[in-house]
Amino acid sequence: MMLRRVFRPLVVILMAAGSLTAVAAASAASSPPSNMARIPGSYQPAHATRTGQMSAGRMSVDLVLQPGNKAALSSLLHGLYTPGSADYGHWLAAGQFDSRFAPARATVAAMTAYLRGKGLSVQRTSTPFLLRAVGSSAKIDAAFATTINNYRNAKGVKFYSNATAASVPASLAARVLGVVGLTNTVRLQPAAQVSAARSAAHGSGEPSCEIPYPTTLAQLEAIPANGPFNGYGGGPGCSGLTPSQTNSIYNAPKAGSRAKGAGANVAVFELSAYNHSDIATWAQTFYGSHYHPRLVDINVDGGPLAPDTSQCPVGDTCFYGYGGDDEVEADIEQDLAVAPDANSVLVYNAPNDETGQTELDQYSAIANQDIADSISTSWGLCEPDAGLAYAQAENVIFEQMAAQGQSIFASSGDTGAFECIRDGTFSDFAPLESLDPASQPWVTSTGGTSFTSFDPGDNAHPSYPGRTEEVWNTLDVCSGNNSSTATSTGIVNCGGFGAGGGGHSIFWPMPNYQRGPGVISAFTVSGPGNCALAATGQACREEPDISANADPLTGYAEFCTGSTFVSPNPTGTDYESSCLGLTKTPGAPGWFHIGGTSLSAPLVAAVFSDRDAFHGHRAGNANYLLYALFDNHKTNAADFHDITGFHQVSNNNGFYPVTRNYDEATGIGSPNFTGLITGP
Repeated sequence: MMLRRVFRPLVVILMAAGSLTAVAAASAASSPPSNMARIPGSYQPAHATRTGQMSAGRMSVDLVLQPGNKAALSSLLHGLYTPGSADYGHWLAAGQFDSRFAPARATVAAMTAYLRGKGLSVQRTSTPFLLRAVGSSAKIDAAFATTINNYRNAKGVKFYSNATAASVPASLAARVLGVVGLTNTVRLQPAAQVSAARSAAHGSGEPSCEIPYPTTLAQLEAIPANGPFNGYGGGPGCSGLTPSQTNSIYNAPKAGSRAKGAGANVAVFELSAYNHSDIATWAQTFYGSHYHPRLVDINVDGGPLAPDTSQCPVGDTCFYGYGGDDEVEADIEQDLAVAPDANSVLVYNAPNDETGQTELDQYSAIANQDIADSISTSWGLCEPDAGLAYAQAENVIFEQMAAQGQSIFASSGDTGAFECIRDGTFSDFAPLESLDPASQPWVTSTGGTSFTSFDPGDNAHPSYPGRTEEVWNTLDVCSGNNSSTATSTGIVNCGGFGAGGGGHSIFWPMPNYQRGPGVISAFTVSGPGNCALAATGQACREEPDISANADPLTGYAEFCTGSTFVSPNPTGTDYESSCLGLTKTPGAPGWFHIGGTSLSAPLVAAVFSDRDAFHGHRAGNANYLLYALFDNHKTNAADFHDITGFHQVSNNNGFYPVTRNYDEATGIGSPNFTGLITGP
């Protein structure tokens, strides 16, 4: 297999794409008590075998509460992003979102009383929109009029989930968006792709360590499974693109420190420990010994190296250690490549878990502290595994970020249009799926491109390569459709070789900012059948929004040495460093090149940090600006590179074709840094 993922702590379960439909049928057959009402969108597993009822002495779930005065919140968000409005660009200060839109005290009191009446203890969380209930699984079953069962999927992976839609008292149902924790399938994975080991052999006349991009499937498959990581770019030992090369290719402005992030804070969302010394080595290699990365670690729920598991949510399973250090360090290094003068890189970090509760705690911390101007996350999972309750809990937090002017960017995924491939099992088919949180309406989804045959070698200031930037889907080997089976070679290649993610959400309708040529196409689908929260006939949210180089074969130089440290967790689960298992570049130990849409997310986040610094204020949710620029034919060409697919070898992401203007493979195209950073 040419490309391999090196983070192995979790095996995530696929909840098949038909889940929401299956829920409706199952729920109709099992009605809740007359005084109870189902929470819309609750779902249970499909294509999995029940192995018995789940029994736990103590577990925790989070009730997701509707913001108070939702109409006022919608009106505010509309005004904040509408030029000419009195509210335009007047972001809320830290704390104001909660004071204006927290659920009513009466709602919290009534829900608390109900849960306590069912024998559960109730805990406040860091956000008023999540109410945590703790008790035995039997009491939680009774409280939500459902049964939590154990299941096994087609690959033998075990998990638990509610068997019927969760219910709450009818008098409170309109104020509850969902219940997080009834299923343990919310297991986030990084979207990094480490390039396969490439042979140092080369043809005559080529630079000593530059390896040509494959032009045939045979060449692609012939890349050896073991050997040095080298062959591209100007990093040590041809270990990938340098910061100078990345900025030159995408035309970074020569406008001083303000255009390099000075005055702004950029943040990364992480779920693994990392080595500060690696970041220092990487930075000083490219910026000199005087440069000192301004890193600020902000741990949530004890962080990824917690000395005990006391901060892990009750009944949840938390994962500790360095199991995703290649992802964390790639994210930080990418931020420093594009925004080296940022005031700080805020590294938010929590233990990974199985229910999504630690992730919600981390997103809440980022929003509540309101320090970060732009945030990237390279961790996600396919939407059916996330579930609508978890997605709606995230959405409330992302609305808070948007109201505060924070921008957040997320990887669209690395398996083309089939983002559930790596989350467990194909089941009986390989459905078209998107990743959460990339598909969220208040998140900017970043897709993947490739520079294919263009290799700048050791040229520190290469120009943009024009038509050689294609969608990331090497030789179009990732391919398939809705009816493709698990044995389909094309679908297998999506997981094996990688491709940029893209498609439509199964939850969210198309936001009002998503407009411009190509947005509505023959591939556009509508709700509610295709996206559960859309009105009849309303188009579904499409992604990605914007793309950038993500092909590991044309990837970025990363330095990561790994760690042998094991945290002293009495009951938690530790994972060894991902970087320890990577073959390093000969003559440049610790270096290798890396790709995946987990690199495009921090790249675009750093661009917006640069923009915020240059203009002296936050841009807010990036999608409003991106699509406004895209829809303006006078500025479009100055801000983006349209990936057209014409006369290009790679012209789809496994299903969605690359076209002129917007498409669900590359979005609006790749960025022109100068236009986005210094433009209006």
